[in-house]
Amino acid sequence: MEAPKFIITMDGYFRMGMVKRHEDLLIGDDVCIGGGYYQFDWTSNRLILDRKSYDFGRPRWHLLEMLKVPEQLRGLRIIYTYDDDFHEDFIVSDELKIEYY
Repeated sequence: MEAPKFIITMDGYFRMGMVKRHEDLLIGDDVCIGGGYYQFDWTSNRLILDRKSYDFGRPRWHLLEMLKVPEQLRGLRIIYTYDDDFHEDFIVSDELKIEYY
């Protein structure tokens, strides 16, 4: 069954789509550094990322300085929410430089 999933690559690409497996979002010899699930919050103009990829684990945001995001997402605030009581939300849009492609 397909679900709204995302990954980030070592080259800083953010990819998302309705796929069965996170690996379906990889292109060529991409190296994935984590992934999870997404949902749009149109009321707050946010893209909310959460959970983790079964195959690749949680996104390792600390490995990136810049995130390359599809142009269609311009204007959305991107937030990753951890599913534990230890981490605060990671405001991707504030913490990383965003480049649109």
